[in-house]
Amino acid sequence: MSLRPEVEAFLRHIATQRRLSPNTLLGYRRELLVLQEMAGSKALTQLVAADIRRAVARRHAQGLQPRSLARSLSAWRSFYRWLVRQELATANPAQGVRPPRAGRPLPRALSPDQAAALLDGKPQDAFEQRDLAIFELFYSSGLRLAELSGLDVEGSYAVADGEVTVFGKRSKTRRVPVGGKALAALDAWLKLRPQLASPGEVALFVNTRGKRLSPGMIRQRLKRWAIRQGLPVHVHPHMLRHSFASHMLQSSGDLRAVQELLGHASISSTQIYTHLDFQHLAKVYDAAHPRARK
Repeated sequence: MSLRPEVEAFLRHIATQRRLSPNTLLGYRRELLVLQEMAGSKALTQLVAADIRRAVARRHAQGLQPRSLARSLSAWRSFYRWLVRQELATANPAQGVRPPRAGRPLPRALSPDQAAALLDGKPQDAFEQRDLAIFELFYSSGLRLAELSGLDVEGSYAVADGEVTVFGKRSKTRRVPVGGKALAALDAWLKLRPQLASPGEVALFVNTRGKRLSPGMIRQRLKRWAIRQGLPVHVHPHMLRHSFASHMLQSSGDLRAVQELLGHASISSTQIYTHLDFQHLAKVYDAAHPRARK
């Protein structure tokens, strides 16, 4: 389908004035072709909000996801804003139209057996001992990646007296208990750390150059460790945080306590783990109840 003159003029405008990337320009072109096809023989300037809503509803019924529909609406709104500025249109029919709400995906968590398999690996050298201490701390205390990589050997944000103090989101500081397995792994790492850290380095976890270990390297090391341990899923730091929360809720049923441990400002952020807890219970039911088994 060939582009209509006003669409071509708009694409030239954003290419020259806004200097968008080629991929972004292709995205605009694709979305505006959809708009043209939807309009049929009708002029684009004659479309009204009801036309846009019908198009969104039809594409949603065809299986297009809310995020994709949001991209379409964003491109259409930009196009019509430009038309209005150029006095080629009197209104923006896409302005008040919103895409369907996207369902919130459930976080993926390891099963307790998978968590045990991950953490039962034996370190082969000092840096693998460091890695094990990191992974144990993730699972023991539910820390975020930035919180863990920012820990120091001592001071305000460190492990002391069986607790870890971290500087979290919204500049909030919280203290979280550390389990025995994590403390043992940390003690073993701290005995090795003085020979590996650069002079004056305060970071708890250091890299091969003796400097603070980066979040990206922690992700890589966890991925590699999980593959070595034979786990059938891609394991990342936030999955260990999800696993901590899910397993705590399964064991305690105390949603408020899990909220405090995770550092969530709102209980609604923590409630997603009740869905994971229900999934776990449903699997137990399906496996155990005589009327549920096939």
